[in-house]
Amino acid sequence: MSTPKRRILLAECIHEVCSFNPVPSRYDDFFVNRGEQLLAFHRGIGSEVSGALSEFTPRSDIEVVPTFGARGIASGGTIPAADFDRLAGEFLDSLRTAGPVDAAYFALHGAMAAEQEDDPEGFLLAEARKILGPDIPIVASFDLHGVLTDRMLEHTNAIVLYHTYPHVDFFETGQHASRLLLRLLAREIKPVTAIVEIPALVRGDELITRTGVYGRLITEAQTIEHGPGGLSAGLFIGNPFTDVPNLRCYSVVTTDNDPDRASREALRLANEFWQLREQMQARLTPLDESVHLAAETQGTVILVDAADATSSGASGDSNAILRQLVLTGYRGRALLPIVDLHAVEAAFAQGVGGTVQTQIGGALDRRRFTPLTIIAQVKMLSDGRFRSESFHQEWFSGRTAVLQTGSITLVVTSRPVHLFDRSLFFAHGQDPRHFDLVVVKSPHCQSHMFADWCTRLINVDAPGSTSANLPTLGHTRCRRPIFPLDRDVTFQPRVRLFSR
Repeated sequence: MSTPKRRILLAECIHEVCSFNPVPSRYDDFFVNRGEQLLAFHRGIGSEVSGALSEFTPRSDIEVVPTFGARGIASGGTIPAADFDRLAGEFLDSLRTAGPVDAAYFALHGAMAAEQEDDPEGFLLAEARKILGPDIPIVASFDLHGVLTDRMLEHTNAIVLYHTYPHVDFFETGQHASRLLLRLLAREIKPVTAIVEIPALVRGDELITRTGVYGRLITEAQTIEHGPGGLSAGLFIGNPFTDVPNLRCYSVVTTDNDPDRASREALRLANEFWQLREQMQARLTPLDESVHLAAETQGTVILVDAADATSSGASGDSNAILRQLVLTGYRGRALLPIVDLHAVEAAFAQGVGGTVQTQIGGALDRRRFTPLTIIAQVKMLSDGRFRSESFHQEWFSGRTAVLQTGSITLVVTSRPVHLFDRSLFFAHGQDPRHFDLVVVKSPHCQSHMFADWCTRLINVDAPGSTSANLPTLGHTRCRRPIFPLDRDVTFQPRVRLFSR
C-alpha cells in the first residue's frame, strides 16, 4: 500500500507601497493567478515560487497545491480598503477551498500597506494560520525591503529573505524557504528566531550587495546560516517609503533550537549595521548641477532619478529632469521614460508620424510636478505589453507612445511599469547606448544594464515620492526617533525571540 502524498500549499502576494505617492494601488494593478495558472505563470521565470517548485516537484511524496498569486504590475501608493479587502478575500478563500494540507509556503514582500491595515502580510499570515490550523508548518519568504512585524513571526515557523540588492536571488530564496519547509515537515528541525530592531532608515549605493558595505553584512549572515544549527539569517532594511509604525531596519537570525546563538548573532549583526548607518546614505547631486555635468560630458551619461522610481512605488510622472533639460537648452540626444495617459491618448489620436502639442508630466503627482507643454512628433505606438529583460515575465505599461521633441525622446506610458532594467526602452525601439543622456528611474539596476558601460552615472537630487533624500519625504507614522530623520538617535539593542 503506497504512502499518501504530503500536500504543500503555495500562495503569493507581492507588492511594495509608497505612502508618499498620492495615486493608490488598486486591485487592477495586480497580476492575479489562481490554481494551476499560478504554476504556469512561474515556470521558467526564476521567481520564489519557481524556486520552491524546483524542490517540491521532483519528489514523489509531495503534492503541490497551488492556490492564489497576486503580483503588483508596478509598485504604487497605499491600497484602498475596498481593494485590499477584495485581494485578501480572494487570497484567503483560496486557502479555505484547498482542502487539508500538511504544510504551506507563502511568497510575500513585506512592504505592502493598505488603508486601515498597516501590515497586510502579517494579516494574511494570521488569517492563514486560523484557516490552516495551529500545527502545520508555514514558511514565508520576504523582500529585504520588507517591514518586519511580530505577526509575521508569530504565525510562521520560519522566514527567509533575499540576500541580494539589486535583487537577483528570487529563485534561490524560494529554494531556501522550501528546503526549510521540507525539513519542518520531516520534523528534523525546531526553528527559533531572534530579531533586533535598529532605529535607522538607509538608502544609497553602499546597499548594493556586490560592492557596498551592506553586502559584507549579508556575507556574514550567510556564514551564520551555514554555521552549526544555522537555518536563516539576514537584515531587513525596510522600504523607507512605506510609512508605517514598524518601519525601521531589523537583524534576523533563525537557528535550530539554539536561542543563545540566534540572540548572539542577531545582536552582532545589528551592532555592525548601526556602526555603518552613516555610510549607507545616498550621495546625491543637485538637479541643475547634474544636467550641467551631463552637458559637458562626452559619451553616455546616466541620470538616475530614483525619486520617481516606479519599482519603489513612485508615480512615474516626474518631468523635473525634462524641464531642466528644456530650460537649459540641452542639445544632446536624451532618452526619458514618463507616465502620462493624456499625452498617450493625444499621440494615438494623431497616429505615427503626426505632430502633437500636449502637456507632459505632473499628471498624477500634482503636488510635486507641474505639466510641461511640448510639441512632439509621434514616432511609435504600442499596446504596452512586452517581456521583462530581467525575468522574462510579461509587463504591461498600458498603451504607450514614443514622442520626439527636439533632441529628446520620450517613452510615454499610460500606467507605471517597472523600470529597473531596459525592457521598456528596448520594447519601443530605443537602445540607451545610442543616446548622450538617459534618465533611469530606478535607484540601482544590475550593473550591466547601465553602470558598466556609461561614461558617467549621476544620482540626481530631484523631487519625488521615493527620493533618497529621506528627511524631505515627510514621514509621520513610523516610530521616532529614527536615523536620519532625527538627530542624536541612540541605539540600545534588545533581542526578542520567536518560536512555535
